[in-house]
Formats: sequence, structure tokens, C-alpha cells
Amino acid sequence: MSDTNAMPDWEKRFRAPRVSLPEWSEDAPDRALFVSNATGTYELYTWDRSTGAQRQVTDRPNGTTDGVLTPDGEAVWWFSDTDGDEFGVWMRQSFEGGEDVPAVPGLEPSYPAGLAIGRDARGTAVVGRSTDEEGSTIHLVRDGGAPALVYRHRESAGVGDLSRDGTLLAIEHTEHGDAMHSALRVLRLGGGPGEPPAPETVAELDDTRGGEEELGLAVMGFAPVEGDTRLLIGHQRRGRWEPMVWDVVDGSQTELAIDLPGDVSAEWYPDGSGLLVAHSFEARSELWRYDLAAGTLARVDTPAGTVSGATARPDGTVEYLWSSAAVPPQVRSTTGEVVLDAPGMKAPGSVPVEDVWVDGPAGRVHALVQRPGGEGPFPTVFEVHGGPTWHDSDDFAAGPAAWVDHGYAVVRVNYRGSTGYGREWTDALKHRVGLIELEDIDAVREWAVASGLADPRRVVLAGGSWGGYLTLLGLGTQPDAWALGLAAVPVADYVTAYHDEMEGLKAMDRTLLGGTPEEVPERFAASSPLTYVDEVKAPVYISAGVNDPRCPIQQVENYVDRLVARAHPHEVYRYDAGHGSLVVEERIKQVRLELDFAARHLPA
Repeated sequence: MSDTNAMPDWEKRFRAPRVSLPEWSEDAPDRALFVSNATGTYELYTWDRSTGAQRQVTDRPNGTTDGVLTPDGEAVWWFSDTDGDEFGVWMRQSFEGGEDVPAVPGLEPSYPAGLAIGRDARGTAVVGRSTDEEGSTIHLVRDGGAPALVYRHRESAGVGDLSRDGTLLAIEHTEHGDAMHSALRVLRLGGGPGEPPAPETVAELDDTRGGEEELGLAVMGFAPVEGDTRLLIGHQRRGRWEPMVWDVVDGSQTELAIDLPGDVSAEWYPDGSGLLVAHSFEARSELWRYDLAAGTLARVDTPAGTVSGATARPDGTVEYLWSSAAVPPQVRSTTGEVVLDAPGMKAPGSVPVEDVWVDGPAGRVHALVQRPGGEGPFPTVFEVHGGPTWHDSDDFAAGPAAWVDHGYAVVRVNYRGSTGYGREWTDALKHRVGLIELEDIDAVREWAVASGLADPRRVVLAGGSWGGYLTLLGLGTQPDAWALGLAAVPVADYVTAYHDEMEGLKAMDRTLLGGTPEEVPERFAASSPLTYVDEVKAPVYISAGVNDPRCPIQQVENYVDRLVARAHPHEVYRYDAGHGSLVVEERIKQVRLELDFAARHLPA
């Protein structure tokens, strides 16, 4: 549609050009990389901040978003898969442009499991990989030579970070079998020119204790100072995520006095003197600076809403990607300037969110509500987030805004399993998978009806990925609660999904459910939407990517076959991509199909 004046606001929100937070090169801070949908497909772009020049790096039918700059700013590494299947190899292109070449010749295609590119003179790079046959592997490349294997295990593992001199490698692994809680290992990468790396374990850190007390660790990054052996990590020792400084050589652990509620993460300031702290609590986020020498915390001024990413620049300023439910995303700086703004049409705003707290079966449940104009009760869409270890925030989302434009209220629930409310809330999601989340969602649904917000005859359960899974499971286990179901890229048949999905997700399912489908068949059956398909009463709409490695297409077809056998009202839309689409027109088409399905099947 060329006439933007005639275009509805909901389409403008999808079509308006967006940019991500620019990533800059550590040793060439004027060189940056960002993602934009300026061409109608999300692709990678370079930006020379000294001249203002921008250049499109990738141009593929289904888009590209995974890329990093080398620390010297001379090249871009980007991940090349096939039509969104997430299985491929890293490619390399000069910052100035030119031919794409394999970044690591000799490595076969795989699922990515982390990447670290060193700042040393030997061109060190460490590539994490995952395949069904090999499990997790990590390879070292130096001096343009052949990749050398430095780590292998059947369980999930990935690259954490490289020290500045390229000699120390931090790995996150789950060799203990709990994919929700990683342990850490630091290897010293030896070997001279032409010699094997001979990795030697320098340090281990494992907070998993067995039973219900297993705690996770995460790599946040080595200190950006030559010869510095401090590693910034995240831990859960006080019931939430927070940072700690671990010297991997002398073994000292410095827990930081950051007295903030909710989850806390951090990254180094470029000179290593302080930390840029990201604080997430009850669906909002903010930034702070922690001075390591003084042990003090100072607020970095940001508006109320959600900071989706932030970085400290060499001059001490902070750049961040910010939005709220009412205001579209902006890349801002603490100088007060907008750092990077995509040219062209601007996305219209939407309505703000209201916070609602509802008593659930295991404590108070937080929900975010957006209301259309007029008097209720309204047709209401429960838009369920994916993950499940994720959470909905007071940030800008074009999908919910489209429903509001069409007269629907939108409710987003941070059910048990969501992040941002402490470890106990997140880790509650085990064994009764899916059923736990739906108990919390249903408690909020009952509030929505009793409060007069939602018309009980027109309440829609919707979501993508894990949200799509909960949609199909909810339609079968709570058939009288929902008038309609809209499931995007869902798990529909949990057993088939387990056998067909990528290896890392198999490990997560074993952790969540306590074993494989053969070991705990009753748990897989209890948590599988296919088990309850004959109980579904509401019309069902399903969209699925035919190349999806996370929620593979065959298990969706199994569920659809059962709907067909019942002659149950449903529609299925299959599209040529993976776990969602990076093509703007495709995203608009999918929203339009959902809106149309709801208009035809909900009572007037």
C-alpha cells in the first residue's frame, strides 16, 4: 500500500522502519553494526559514525539478524541459515563491503551455540556449535588455520567469552543435566603457531546443588583490560539474578552490594572501572552505574518504560534502546540525543498499559492491560508470551496495539515461569509443564470477567511459540473458558515435537519434565495439547513455519489431523520460514489473518 495516509495505524506500526541498538567495535568505536527493517525485511547494516555512512550487509529473502563486528572493526560475521531453519555456518564480510566468505572454513553446518572473537594479534575466534549427532562442540581458530576442537559434551553448552588477550575461554555448560541452570568452566588456550591448543581447565564454578536448590550461573564478560583475569558473571544465590566479579586465576569472588529488587544484569564500562547495571522489576527496567572501587550505585537517567538493551561508550556516555507500550522504540543517549533514527514513516503510538495484580494459586500474578476506547466489557485477547523463561514488559508491541485498534482489550500475564519476579517464580515451572502457567492465566481471566473488562462470550487465548503451546493446551484443558484460540508456531504434540526439535530444546524439555517421553510418558501426555484435542470447543487458528526447528511442522500436522477428523472449526496457515518471520509483509499478513478469523468466529 503506497498511500501511507490511507494506511491503518496498525499496519503503519509494522511498516515503519526500525533500528536495533548499534553494536560498536571495541577497538574501533566509530564502527557499528545494527539491524533494520528499512527494506521490508530485517537485515544487518554497518554504520561509520565518523562519516555517517550506512551500508546494508546482508540481503536474503527471509532476512538476517545474527551478526557481530570483529573487535578491530574490519569485518562483520553473520550467521547464514536456510529460510529460517537456524542451521548453518558463520560468514564473513569486510566492513567496507565485498564478497561473503566462510568465516571458519572446515566447520560443517550446525545450530549456533555462541561466538567470541578475540582482540589479540593471532585472530583468535571461538565458535560454539550444536548438532543432533555431536551434541555441543566448541572450536578454536587462530592465525587463519583449521578449527581445533576444545570442548565436546552431549548436554547443552555454549561459548561465554574470551579474555582480551585471547588466552582464557569461559564456557557455560549443563553437564549435570539441568538445562535451566548452567555451570561455568574457564579454559586456558595454549599452543604456539601451528600447535594444537591443548586446553587446560583453569577454574570451575557450579552452583547446582541437586533437588530444588539448583542455582544457575551465566557469563557476562571478561574485564576489557589487558592482562585482567576478572570475569563478570551472573548468579542466583539470593533468589534472583545479580552480578558478581570472579577472578578466575586467584579464585576470589566479589559479590556486589546492589540493593535493588528484581533481576539485575551488568556489563563492563570500557575502562573496567565500573559496571553498567540493567535492573528489571515488575515489567519495567532501568539503568545504573556501579563504581567498583567505591562500591557505589548511581542512577542513569532513563524514562519510565523498558530498556531493551544498553551499552557504555568509551567517553562514559550510555546508549540504550527504550520504549513503552504507548511510545515506539528509540535509540537514545544519556546526552539527550537520539543516536540512530530510521528515515521514513514513523510508527504511531498506542495506549499505555495498566498494572493488575491478581491472587493466583501460588501467589500474586502480575498482568499488563491495554484498553480500547469506549465502555466495557470488551472482547478481550489474552496475548501469552513465549519463552517460557521470558516476561511481558511495558514496551512497544505492534501486535497487541493492532488488537486495541480494533476494539479489543489486551491482557498479558507474567505467569509462573516468567523472569523478573525472582528465581522461585521462574523455577516453579517443572513437571506440570503448561498446566501451571494456565492456572495463573485463568486466575487473571476470572478477574477480567468479574471486573467488567472482558466480555465472557468473547475472550480469546492467543500467543506464539510457548504462548502458542499454552493456547492449544488451554483450549483443551479449559474448554469453557475461551471463545477462540490463535496459536502461532506452537508445540501441539509434545512427544513428536521432542523427537523432531533441535538438540538444545530437547535438553530443556528433559529438565522441565524430568526425562524423555520414554522415561516419563505420563508427564509428556499430561502436558501435550494433543492429549486434549477432543475436548476443544472453540474455533482454532494455527500458523506455522515449515522450516521451524523449535516447534517443527510435523507435530503441528498431527494436531491438525485430529481437528480434521472431528470436523472441528479451524484454519491453518503454513508459511515458508522458521520460528517466525523477518519479512514485514509476512508479519502483517499473519496479523490480518488472525484479526479476520476472530471477526468471523466471535459472537457479535
